Amino acid sequence: MTTTWHEKLLGGFRKTSDRLLGNLAGLSGARLDEATLDEIEEALIASDLGPATAARIRARLAEGQFERNLEELGIRLIVAEEIEKVLAPVARKLEVEAFPRPQVMLVIGVNGSGKTTTIAKLANLLKEQDYSVMVAAGDTFRAAAIGQLRTWAERIGVPIVSGAEGGDAAGIVFEAVKQATATGIDVLIVDTAGRLQNKRELMDELAKIHRVLGRINPAAPHDVVLVLDATTGQNALNQIEVFKEVAGVTGLVMTKLDGTARGGVLVAAAEKYGLPIHAIGVGEKVDDLRPFDANEVARIIAGVEELTHG
Repeated sequence: MTTTWHEKLLGGFRKTSDRLLGNLAGLSGARLDEATLDEIEEALIASDLGPATAARIRARLAEGQFERNLEELGIRLIVAEEIEKVLAPVARKLEVEAFPRPQVMLVIGVNGSGKTTTIAKLANLLKEQDYSVMVAAGDTFRAAAIGQLRTWAERIGVPIVSGAEGGDAAGIVFEAVKQATATGIDVLIVDTAGRLQNKRELMDELAKIHRVLGRINPAAPHDVVLVLDATTGQNALNQIEVFKEVAGVTGLVMTKLDGTARGGVLVAAAEKYGLPIHAIGVGEKVDDLRPFDANEVARIIAGVEELTHG
């Protein structure tokens, strides 16, 4: 039986939702005094939603409601509404608007974040929208990354420009842009090295890629997309901080929301940085990456679905 996207989201945010609801358990029917509000705020922070969102929800609950007892659905609905307010402004799918073509998308992220697989999923998503796509294997420091991207490109039927391990990444990007321009490709997605432990080298390499792109198309890169692994929780926020400085991130993709993930960090990232979140990944299959609906995700995290649909 085919699993729907909604069912995949329910599974993907299961740990976050269970953790939040476990932390809130026992508060139903309690008076909304300061001590109870403190407990709620701590529960929200413990669920990786971030201190700013936790404080916002606490303030909302406190609005003139000290006389009222708490009902479980009531608190979950307020949590969902406040999470939606954080997510709605950043839930923005990738738009292909570059003229002249191609739109050049640099994809960055630490090794192990699922970056190369995410490139394949993004390429597949754009192909489904009838865009022509090319990929470039710019992570030349890992033969495995080059091989993996070649395999994916073959599987989903998109052309790839690649070179040898240890080759010049900027040279590969230059060649890819030339080929994409000549053949009328809509989107060129470029894999990049993920060696965050050496920021200086990474900055130098990305700067070189930017210079090469600038000579061919001054508007490129049009997107610098950071891939984040949801299982790393708060560490994902540190990565945003560093890559913003190093690479000028324009948007995020959150991957590995697979039920073991700390999906609340999606909300914390949105609250703290306000960067567009273009898509979320909830599994290993090529079609397990999609733009998300802020209302749907907020209700799932807050556990509203469970109470209203049993």
